[in-house]
Amino acid sequence: MRSPLALVLRSALPHRLAPRTLRGRLSLVALTTAALLMTILTAVFNTVVRHHLQAQADDELRARAAVVATTVDTGGRTVRVLKASDDGLLDSNVWIYAGSTTVEQPPSPAPEIDRAAGLLAARADGDCTTVEGDRPVRLCARPVAHGRLAATVVTALDLSPYRSSAELLLLGSLALDAVMLACTYALTRLAVGRALRPVRDMSDQAIRWSAVESERRFGTVAQPTELARLGASLDSLLDRIRAVLRHERRLTGELSHELRTPLSRIIAELDWWRSRPRTEAETLATHRTLTEAAESMRTICDTLLGDAREEARDDAATAPGTAEILPVLRRLAAHQEEPVRSRIVVTAADDRLEAGVSPALLERIVGPLLANALRYARSGVTVYIEHVGHVGHVGHVPPTWPGHPLPDTETAGPTGSGGSAVRIDVTDDGPGVPEAFLGQLFQPGRRADPYDGHDGAGLGLPLARRLARSAGGEVHHDPAHTAGARFTVTLPAG
Repeated sequence: MRSPLALVLRSALPHRLAPRTLRGRLSLVALTTAALLMTILTAVFNTVVRHHLQAQADDELRARAAVVATTVDTGGRTVRVLKASDDGLLDSNVWIYAGSTTVEQPPSPAPEIDRAAGLLAARADGDCTTVEGDRPVRLCARPVAHGRLAATVVTALDLSPYRSSAELLLLGSLALDAVMLACTYALTRLAVGRALRPVRDMSDQAIRWSAVESERRFGTVAQPTELARLGASLDSLLDRIRAVLRHERRLTGELSHELRTPLSRIIAELDWWRSRPRTEAETLATHRTLTEAAESMRTICDTLLGDAREEARDDAATAPGTAEILPVLRRLAAHQEEPVRSRIVVTAADDRLEAGVSPALLERIVGPLLANALRYARSGVTVYIEHVGHVGHVGHVPPTWPGHPLPDTETAGPTGSGGSAVRIDVTDDGPGVPEAFLGQLFQPGRRADPYDGHDGAGLGLPLARRLARSAGGEVHHDPAHTAGARFTVTLPAG
């Protein structure tokens, strides 16, 4: 009975001996196939050669028997052997029988050969047989029936030279097979290596491109069909990797951008609280502020991560929930630091207007626009809310700051909807957006003047537009508004 260790080693040995590379495995398959084919061909070839050599020996024996038969006289009362021109022919392994009686035989024949010759003569059917001994001997019989009496001529031939030739051919074919197998293995490895070299090069290029030159692709290079398919698969994989990395970078940037404000509030409150001893009421107020900032951070994380998950699932549905717009925006304005909160005016054509998004998502959409407006406003920011019945509807006229022109309210609702919607205008009286920068306004990480003294990463406006579009809405900039900047948010009505 075999031990468990022996069984484990036996089962693991083929896997350990098997080549680990595709090149080695293909070469081994080609070598095995060639070895099997050559074994079959060698066996067939040597079998045919042996039969051919034996047929040649039989032909020679029958030819000698025919010559000897011409010297046998069966026309008289007895079988007589006539004198031949070469009497040595009768001494060369030739037997002449009259029935079962031996008329002539070779001098001192081997007993087993003599016995086999007698059996062939007794059958009188012209058959052949082989006697295996120290030296193989082939015997063939030929009946002589051209007279009154029946006689049989049996001739013998040593098969050793024929078998030596067959064995020599076998050894030669085996040596040739070994050379052919070695050449087959070498050429297969060379051919497979050359065939797989483009695959290796493409893999290396894919690694380099994904890290350095992500814009380059394999589809622009003419290649064989198989490599073209592989290139298309790698291109698709690179596009996916690039999209995932872009999505992760955008999500990280948006989270850092949105979390910066509540983190700044937390740091400021802690610095203020630690600057000198505080009363119990002041400590409770600080705790409330820290709690509100922490809740805001959690809401921001939940909103952005939830939107990212929906985008990863390719959900086309709008964000669920409804929000009363005026209370949400007033609360958003109240959370701004002093003194900027006193510079914000939030009004609505109807105090009961609702948007078809959750309050947290509404804050995330309008918050970057409000922060951007406060950053550049000279005297104040106006936030006006109205209902848009259809595309091109002219809404109510919002209040303005002194010297501030009326906003253009003829702005379309959600892209392609044409249905009921609400519109939120965020207007400031700052320097406005440079005309040369309008094409890059909603591109992540772009700022008109990075050295204008205002902090910012250029992520707020792209975030607001992306979140609005995920809810079936849109964020626009009004290029016709020249005295400052106006951004319009259009969302489905609740």
